[in-house]
Amino acid sequence: MRIDSHQHFWRYQAPSYSWITERMRILQRDYLPAELEPLLRAGGFDGCIAVQACQSVEDTAFLLELARRHAFIKGVVGWVDLCSDRLDEELARFAPDPGLVGVRHIVHDEPDDDFMLRADFRRGISRLRTFDLTYDLLLFPRHIPRAVRLAEEFPEQPFVLDHIAKPVIRDGQFSPWREDLRTLAAFPNVTCKLSGLVTEARWDSWRPEDIHPYLDIVVEAFGPSRLMIGSDWPVCLLAGDYRRVMDVVVGYVERLSKDERRGILGENAARVYIGSVHSALR
Repeated sequence: MRIDSHQHFWRYQAPSYSWITERMRILQRDYLPAELEPLLRAGGFDGCIAVQACQSVEDTAFLLELARRHAFIKGVVGWVDLCSDRLDEELARFAPDPGLVGVRHIVHDEPDDDFMLRADFRRGISRLRTFDLTYDLLLFPRHIPRAVRLAEEFPEQPFVLDHIAKPVIRDGQFSPWREDLRTLAAFPNVTCKLSGLVTEARWDSWRPEDIHPYLDIVVEAFGPSRLMIGSDWPVCLLAGDYRRVMDVVVGYVERLSKDERRGILGENAARVYIGSVHSALR
């Protein structure tokens, strides 16, 4: 079972996707399952995890409906307001749906770098285990020390680091991302997605060799059993087509053992997102 652990669907409306700038014009249209499914199949992938890209409960409901209609969508990482006094009500509404495997907040767009350390946000994180949900960490490198504090405070909560925390690949920058990443990886409740890499490189001129040193660091820090491949489709289209983007990681892991490759290319995502929540793939 091969799983793309990170991709998005949306019906594009500019007010809801303000992060899509004019430079990202290719993203200013609908992206739906019928377009992704043949790309997955051609790349040898059996399914995907659909991740929120719009901070609304309506978007969560939309993604769950897509998962009900398309069996290749193996799980949904949705959005609920973790800071809300009505959080339990929202979780009780969505958590019974077998498609919901986790939640995410677009933390790196919050003006307050300490957003994750707010008492109301941490209270929200504390409620996720009750509903058997993971939490995706969407960060810039400067946020990693805050994520370390969360991972330490909530050792039973599964966290998933998206996009290896977006190091500045385009400038060949490693520190302090590398050192902070190693600190975060020391917590066994944190796994990491090998996703979103090409869009942190130079969109029009990146090579796999530009990205390999970052993969070396992440593999050494987390180990193959806590890593999972992700396309970040359709956002990845800013820098390359689906197959080319996925081949960066698929090619890189050829140096690993067969079992390690199987883990990164799908089995780790099945365990973290699906196995731990629903006990079996749908």
